[in-house]
Amino acid sequence: MNKENQKVWLVTGTSKGLGLHLIKLLLSQGHKVIATSRNTDALEKEITSFKENLFPVKLDITSDTAVKKAIDESIEKLGRIDVVVNNAGYSLVGSMEEMTDAEFRATMDVNLFGTVNIIRNMMPHLRKQQSGHIINISSNAGYIGFEKAASYNAAKFALIGISEALAQEVINFGIKVTVVAPGQFRTEFMNSINYVKNRIEVYGVDEAEKMWTKFSGTQPGDPDKLSKILVQISEMEQPPLHLLLGPDTYELVTQKRAEEDAEFEKWKSLTLSTDFD
Repeated sequence: MNKENQKVWLVTGTSKGLGLHLIKLLLSQGHKVIATSRNTDALEKEITSFKENLFPVKLDITSDTAVKKAIDESIEKLGRIDVVVNNAGYSLVGSMEEMTDAEFRATMDVNLFGTVNIIRNMMPHLRKQQSGHIINISSNAGYIGFEKAASYNAAKFALIGISEALAQEVINFGIKVTVVAPGQFRTEFMNSINYVKNRIEVYGVDEAEKMWTKFSGTQPGDPDKLSKILVQISEMEQPPLHLLLGPDTYELVTQKRAEEDAEFEKWKSLTLSTDFD
């Protein structure tokens, strides 16, 4: 790869799952990768080739101070960051009643506020460059509420709204924004699911845990194909703002939209009855 086409990527959550698949692809293509993880030792063991372009950063993205320091030091070392992929996250399974305040907030801290910390501290650099692409990894759970996944839904729904607002704020600075909603891809994600500790039998969390554990390793989506698509959109002059990935996600989201349209139409008379006469 010539230097003109080489980009500097910052990817969060890279020691396993989609993040690891993505950075392996980027390194093989000659890009420079700032790879953040809570466990950089595990990350470096996974990377056996093209290590000269890998810049691992041990980082807790829930710490705004730590994020700012990591980004500033990375810019100082490499000069710029062209593409940011907010990928770090995990799911908490359990009903609203079962979730403790600490469990709910921890999910939001990683899945939502960690991404916000990255965006907030990247913006001064991207605005100065007058270029860049921020890719936020949401989920089909960002469009559809699923039982026993309320905290994950809350974070992933929020990422879509944040991405829509951010895209409007940064368009005049030459910065692009894409929010990606993958379905079920064959990564380690299922094995990193957290389950509520205080369980109430009627909600069936024990059965859910058995089901998701059994499902792990059989997901239909190919994470290498997903990674290639992320690279593909990073090269577009006008990338999508919203990108659904996976036939399962497309079917679920389009069906949900049709059901919403029907519900809105059903209650239209009430909706339009609220203005002063």
